[in-house]
Amino acid sequence: MTEYTPVSCAIHSEYELAIMRRTPTRICWTGESGESRDELLNLTDLNTRSDGEYLSATTVDGENLEIRLDQIL
Repeated sequence: MTEYTPVSCAIHSEYELAIMRRTPTRICWTGESGESRDELLNLTDLNTRSDGEYLSATTVDGENLEIRLDQIL
């Protein structure tokens, strides 16, 4: 994956609010294989790792996802 590009504080705050309010949120992102994905997700957490910040989420089908924030379109 490419070098991480930090996201704005405003966007980060929007994700935090959606997590706290348990608001289903439509997220469009580039997957690990380069494919575009667009799904309604239940956001569960934000995590920081050595290679970037990640959004933890669950699809309506129960799939658990970890999406790097700079891959969200």
